[in-house]
Amino acid sequence: MATRPNSEPEESNPASVSKLSLQKIPSPNTVLHQKHQLSTTHHYCIATLTGHVSCVSSITLAGKFLYSGSTNSEIRAWKRTPVKSEVETENLVSSVMAVGEGAVKCLIVSADKLFSAHQDHKIRVWKIKSQEQQTQKCEHIATLPTFGDRVLRLLNPSSRVQIRRHKKSTWVNHVDTVSSLAILKDGSLLYSVSWDRALKIWRTSDFKCLESISNAHDDAINTVVVSEAGMVYTGSADRKIKVWKKNSEEKHTLITTLERHSFGINALAVSKDASVLYSGDCDRSILVWKNNGDQSMSISGALSGHGKAILCLTVASDLVCSGSADKTIRIWGELDNSYFCLAVLEGHLGPVKCLTVKADPYSKPGASASNYLVYSGGLDNDIKVWKLFVPPQ
Repeated sequence: MATRPNSEPEESNPASVSKLSLQKIPSPNTVLHQKHQLSTTHHYCIATLTGHVSCVSSITLAGKFLYSGSTNSEIRAWKRTPVKSEVETENLVSSVMAVGEGAVKCLIVSADKLFSAHQDHKIRVWKIKSQEQQTQKCEHIATLPTFGDRVLRLLNPSSRVQIRRHKKSTWVNHVDTVSSLAILKDGSLLYSVSWDRALKIWRTSDFKCLESISNAHDDAINTVVVSEAGMVYTGSADRKIKVWKKNSEEKHTLITTLERHSFGINALAVSKDASVLYSGDCDRSILVWKNNGDQSMSISGALSGHGKAILCLTVASDLVCSGSADKTIRIWGELDNSYFCLAVLEGHLGPVKCLTVKADPYSKPGASASNYLVYSGGLDNDIKVWKLFVPPQ
């Protein structure tokens, strides 16, 4: 049976672990610019959103709302407003939008649909009502796999696969926690990964499971991301990243396997043009992979600074943001092929489990700095909103 990812690795000597995981890996220059950038990049927490009574495990932005999921199966919607300080927290309207079954592991929005991945092995689909309302409501419209899909497979003996020594299931079913979701840019295909080691592909028009790659990894799969060009990246507790692509027969095949991590992989993020992939693991390392242009990738460096496991990664414009079990968020920038730490955001009382970043829609036109809003969810049950000012590089 696949092992679960460990967000709180055992304490060990930081120097020895860092040396082990980054052995023979070129380290980007994180010192040359760090002092200057930390002094000119400004950030502060403008709101702390309270309401969840259990750990915040996933957040995503869509339109005027922030959506958050927690380990007690609750999904909340938060109306976005231009807050300027933490005293304005109460102006943010929150409502319980939905309650599923099993802890929420991942949320993703496409058009008017919200997809949620759960610990009970299911994916649920919710139809979002009008974004013009002050409080968000939704309607549960499907659970994947759908009843029709399951019945159809049950009638076909060849659709049943061995999942344990004395147990079988249809190949459309995940048989362990659904840990992560990703969706194509056009919204046509949904990708799901699970601790059952499978990668599944779903058609969003009718929620049919089109394809299942069982044993896509040798251990639990913790994360999946997809580029705008349709390249699919999966990261696993087996310490491997696998890259998948749809072939001429409309089936996904393995393109390459990336193996440089020494510990299980918790998070992946890919740049908009798919030229760079970032991967974070339980050894607090973030590795940077460059696309060689021939469907292969090579490692170009490692970002060091966090004190514990990397739990989440996201990319916004030319920024990389990382959240860690050390309770901090780090913002990274790149200049002349060197990465440097722009800011360290501190304030959570527990590990930072999820992140999302957007350009600040309330910033003044023609501002001398790039303004961003960073949203972070933690195991302290809170969501924090940060304002980040990044000067021209």
